[in-house]
Amino acid sequence: MSELDHTVAPPAPARLEPIEASPTVPDEAVGAHIAALLEGAGLLTPEQLKHAKRVHAKLGPTRTLSSILIELGFVYEAALRATLRARQPRLPIGSVLVELGYLKDHDLTVALALQRERPGTRLVEILSEHQFVRRDDVFAVLADLRGFLSIDPDEVDLDLALLRKVPLRHCRTHAFVPLKRDATGVLVVFADPMNRVNVDAARQYLGAELRIGVASRHKVSAAIDRAEKQLAAPSSRVTVADNPIVATVNQVILDAIDQQASDVHLEPMRDRLRIRFRIDGAMLPYKEFPLDLATSIISRIKVMGGADISERRRHQDGRILFEAKRGTVDIRVSVYVSIHGEKVVMRLLNNRGTLQTIKDIGMAPRILEFLQGDALDAPSGVVIITGPTGSGTTTTLYAAVNYLNDANTSIITAEDPVEYVIEGISQCSINPNIHLSYEETLKHIMRQDPDVIVIGEIRDQFSAEVAIHAALTGHKVLTTFHTEDSIGGLVRLMNMNIEAFLISSTVVSIIAQRLLRRVCADCSEDHVLTPHELRRLGYVPTEAGGLTFRRGRGCPSCRHTGYRGRVAVFELLVLNERVRDAVIARKTSFEIRRISTETSGLVTLLEEGIVKAAAGATTFEEIVRELPRLSPPRPLVELQRLLGVKS
Repeated sequence: MSELDHTVAPPAPARLEPIEASPTVPDEAVGAHIAALLEGAGLLTPEQLKHAKRVHAKLGPTRTLSSILIELGFVYEAALRATLRARQPRLPIGSVLVELGYLKDHDLTVALALQRERPGTRLVEILSEHQFVRRDDVFAVLADLRGFLSIDPDEVDLDLALLRKVPLRHCRTHAFVPLKRDATGVLVVFADPMNRVNVDAARQYLGAELRIGVASRHKVSAAIDRAEKQLAAPSSRVTVADNPIVATVNQVILDAIDQQASDVHLEPMRDRLRIRFRIDGAMLPYKEFPLDLATSIISRIKVMGGADISERRRHQDGRILFEAKRGTVDIRVSVYVSIHGEKVVMRLLNNRGTLQTIKDIGMAPRILEFLQGDALDAPSGVVIITGPTGSGTTTTLYAAVNYLNDANTSIITAEDPVEYVIEGISQCSINPNIHLSYEETLKHIMRQDPDVIVIGEIRDQFSAEVAIHAALTGHKVLTTFHTEDSIGGLVRLMNMNIEAFLISSTVVSIIAQRLLRRVCADCSEDHVLTPHELRRLGYVPTEAGGLTFRRGRGCPSCRHTGYRGRVAVFELLVLNERVRDAVIARKTSFEIRRISTETSGLVTLLEEGIVKAAAGATTFEEIVRELPRLSPPRPLVELQRLLGVKS
């Protein structure tokens, strides 16, 4: 089959053959073929491949060869996917998804049966429609195999000039949307780029030089809807004729969106209005305005958020749905009365990119294995994700929900507010203004026949009791909690007057986490820890001398902070019998931590932070600033072994 080129494609029949048809490699040989590609690319030695094949032969069909290669540490999944993209082998998409662990063999058999019942329907559409595999995973692997670009249209600002060249009804008929033009051509994302009719339809209006992207039909349709809305709306550009206050507030929000800020702080001071953005967890200065503009700017935000502009003596809340180029941004507004006037904080809820998978959030291999096998795959019980505000607990919660979301599972949530919309589950956003409270929602949630219940946050004894009792009746419960570490989550539950035997029999695991700033890759340099720094971490300098981290000097790429982006650090407590007995006996947190470390493989936040810092991801300063130092860390080599990380 001749594949579509990223530029000009030669003439071809109107319909290309289906992706799944006539594979040159039989299904059972897909793993061996991928391994041969890795060996040919120099990423795998013959000895490693032999060893992996011996392990595969012993484990049988329950494990794929590729998963064994990854688990043994012979190759990373990213390198495997890069090899597929570089070589573009003729492999059946379904078998590759099974080989990479995205799809179960049984589910592929069912999907192929459904495809036979619906002639003309593509396998990738059936897999995503019936939630056998996440849509993003299906199309990312498809992009690797066929050399397309895996694009999420939600993350790209639409080019209205390009959109005006193509009738939107034409885009809907052929399921494509043009995104942007650059020196190499026009980037167009298709739901079915293998269909030559669709590609030719795009070339008719946009020219021959196309860069082909692929996304799900749902994503393409949503992008066309967004394009229609933006083309119909008046220009959002701020002009001189606009109200200057309106223009100023709009520009502040647009800049916050562009810089991927999580929060915008407007702080009236004695002589000025200071505006700061929270980016990567750190407060960074943005602009300052004269004090006489403060009242007008804050009043404009209150109008946008639906707050009472005449009330300046009480704290208020509001909500703004701001239309930006990349779609609607949900902004929660908090107005706080201070001695110098009203301080406003705007939280940009859906300005953090797309929903991440459980594999993408940065867990060490062994922590991820325990989380999936011992916690998320357990038939019932409570899984608690804990950490302070802004530590990424919501992202981890949604990643776990996304892992559990399939066609055979009923998932229902109670959240305040809903921050990511996940297709296929029932999500409820708490709204006290209409008496839709946590208490009211949790009373009704059990009547909805759920398999998995997601409680946005355990706030009080009532929500904790609901989670415990739901687990007692055979449900799986996911929730978040605000405590310092995983052991602190257990202790706080006991302090809520919940019986210790109920906690020990229902709580499956507790994940504690923090977000540390990531060292800027453009200006990082070695940082050999001094004896004083080693002592602050809890090491004896004579035993851990020469430990080397990384540190950023500061450059334009990182705004001279030395940091760019963030990395998550995790602590996973899986409750085994020894830990459960300690909870029932109401042991101290020190004793529970000691037992967990010795018997359940617990690696503390500090220890995981040290491993990630030793790998060059973060700095000594971030570890000291963010991570609790409750017990001395173990040697680095031992920690790397416990986490399944290469030294």
